[in-house]
Amino acid sequence: MRRVLLVIPLLAIAACSPTPPTDMPDDVAAQFEELETAVEDWSEADTIEDAHAAAEASRNLIMGPGGPLYGDADADGEIAGANEMGLLPGDAGEPGLVHDPAVNPCVERDVLGGTWERPQARWAEVIDAIGAWTESNNTFPSLASHPQRVVGWATLTLATDDLDTALEYSSHAQLHVDVSRAAYEDCDA
Repeated sequence: MRRVLLVIPLLAIAACSPTPPTDMPDDVAAQFEELETAVEDWSEADTIEDAHAAAEASRNLIMGPGGPLYGDADADGEIAGANEMGLLPGDAGEPGLVHDPAVNPCVERDVLGGTWERPQARWAEVIDAIGAWTESNNTFPSLASHPQRVVGWATLTLATDDLDTALEYSSHAQLHVDVSRAAYEDCDA
């Protein structure tokens, strides 16, 4: 009986606890959920094919159809992470789910990584960083947008046939997804 009496007040406290505040719009939250699932699938992949599919989905969810790397990157006949609008703007200025100006300074800094007035230049930075990346020269910190860094790690995963390497890259991608979500939920700036 004593346990029941202790449980009831704890349940009442839990029920009254407010949910953490968020600036994340519903459409962005839904796409982030898909992105988080894709990165989790990537990190738990049992085969390189599974890792490739999850990395492709991650990249597509961020880029959207207007992104320069959007599509069936693993050539399996399906576009994993297919969507009508990516999180970030497209190459030709197609809108992204994350709007500019951002909902708060953290989203501006960490998700958008600054202005998207010249989206083609922003995506060219990603392509250049991917091309210049080596094991001894991680060029992705030069990208201001954390989702763009996920695109980099996903692209490297799609280029490798080594599952251990793909799993390592997924852990880097997860860090950037976490920073992106925190920009909406934990912004103190």
